[in-house]
Amino acid sequence: MNEGRKTILFERLHESVELPARATASSAGYDLKAYLLGNPIVKLSLGGRQYEGTPRTDPDGDGVVLELLPGERAIVPLGFRATLPVGYEAQIRPRSGTSFKTSLVIANAPGTIDPDYNGEWSVLVKNDGGEAVVISHGERIAQMVIARYEVLEFEEGEVRRTTNRDGGFGSTGHR
Repeated sequence: MNEGRKTILFERLHESVELPARATASSAGYDLKAYLLGNPIVKLSLGGRQYEGTPRTDPDGDGVVLELLPGERAIVPLGFRATLPVGYEAQIRPRSGTSFKTSLVIANAPGTIDPDYNGEWSVLVKNDGGEAVVISHGERIAQMVIARYEVLEFEEGEVRRTTNRDGGFGSTGHR
């Protein structure tokens, strides 16, 4: 693991994979690009059936693409592995431009990648619209924001009431 270091150890699984990059020096998120060459993509149909979807060459000559029908989900590989420093997580979030222009959503947003995960990084996407969505190889499909976290212990005991709020969701009455 990457103990005591403030860097992300990055391993390309394919020569053409680029490092995740921020669009500007002040951007919080690193863009993540789909890597569609090679292995089939795991997909899940609207009815919950899991199967492998094979990316295809786009007839318009735009390279390799993956088509998601309405309601379909897919685990889209990124073509790399990485190790985060202990105490940090990678939060996988939608890109605002992608969310505005398409019906592609991050199905578990924000997704979390833990510092002890050592497999290929991927993004769980879903077509949330009524028409097919096409993802191109190398397309920016998500962004990653690095966040610190604390590990706390649970202690059993009585939780004392500190306010009149115990109604759960919407209990403040504000809309």
